[in-house]
Amino acid sequence: MSIKSVAVSVGLALALVGAPASQAGEAEDRIAQRLTEAVPGLKVNSVRESEAKGLYEVQSNNGDTIYTTEDGTYLLTGDLLKITENGIANVTEESRAGVRKDMMADFGGKGVISYPAKGEEKAVVDVFTDIDCPYCRKLHDEVAQLNDYGITVNYYAFPRSGPGTASFNKYISVWCADDQQAAMDAAKAGRAVEQKSCENPVAEQYRLGGQVGGTGTPAILLEDGNMVRGYVPARNLAEGLGIL
Repeated sequence: MSIKSVAVSVGLALALVGAPASQAGEAEDRIAQRLTEAVPGLKVNSVRESEAKGLYEVQSNNGDTIYTTEDGTYLLTGDLLKITENGIANVTEESRAGVRKDMMADFGGKGVISYPAKGEEKAVVDVFTDIDCPYCRKLHDEVAQLNDYGITVNYYAFPRSGPGTASFNKYISVWCADDQQAAMDAAKAGRAVEQKSCENPVAEQYRLGGQVGGTGTPAILLEDGNMVRGYVPARNLAEGLGIL
């Protein structure tokens, strides 16, 4: 986001400080209705008052965050920033993290392919992965190192090419294998995996990846809901989690 965009966003927020408060719930309902009527196919998951007085935060079905005035007429997209004693804080990302954490808890880890920590578990990371993604393979080469650090790695399917593609079907074969870890190891190494089909959660996990805001792979979700986008060396990730 440019400094100009930040200035416009802050200016609008300040201009709205004096806006009268509506009866509880009325503004949220009005905003949801106006947005769904204005944007075909948009599903509003939640509407709540932002900490920037006069703005409301809207979470949508595609993972985007929208800010709107109380009457639902003026919209802002992008990240809302806040000046604090410790520097610039990303208010929007903090909110996204909370939403992601709740969504992952609701999903309940159904059908993950898990690589458990060795010894005491010190952290858990959820990784949305594409078997054919080069940086996903690079991360997979270091999963054993992460396990040695006490980090459990849970894989969720996120084949970027989408349903019906070779990568998507490859993930289904891995998931349906008798030994999922062995099949994942082989597929990540570029070796052929026996084609299999069974009832599986691959499509459901793929949708979840989009809902939590995944746009590329690997997308590493931490336990607090924050997302690390892209490959991070195992040692750096462990240091970032406060383990080393």
